[in-house]
Amino acid sequence: MDLDVRTIDPQAAARYFEAKAAFSTGPAELEAAIAHGRHAGTDFNLIDLRRPEDFVHGHLPGAVNLPEERWSSHEGLTPDRLNLLYGYTPVCHLTARAAVPFARAGFPVMEIDGGFQAWEEYGFTIDRGKIPFSPGLSSFSSEPRSEALL
Repeated sequence: MDLDVRTIDPQAAARYFEAKAAFSTGPAELEAAIAHGRHAGTDFNLIDLRRPEDFVHGHLPGAVNLPEERWSSHEGLTPDRLNLLYGYTPVCHLTARAAVPFARAGFPVMEIDGGFQAWEEYGFTIDRGKIPFSPGLSSFSSEPRSEALL
């Protein structure tokens, strides 16, 4: 595949990157906010869009699991604070696909760049364990445990 070296409109590029910066954040920025006393569920919502079985194996502390088949429930989203969404990897489009209907429904949303993979690769704290039972899920139970990755 050849690199397209056409002249790119600088104003269009500026609009694109302004929008990207406004609607995404990185794992390091989120971790810094948490380290400075910001809390999931109080200051913002963390919404994990991955399958429940992947959520159980590891997720960001305080995240709510909202897999695709339950998007219409808006479970865990609130219209009065930022909803930070994440999927699997930097190339996963799950977050972008979810952000559209959530934003149209009135929820302020932002994507965590890199998804769970980037958070894990940074070695930030994750929760592991099973999620409480919720309608539409199989019988998951027990409390998650926090564990720092080495």
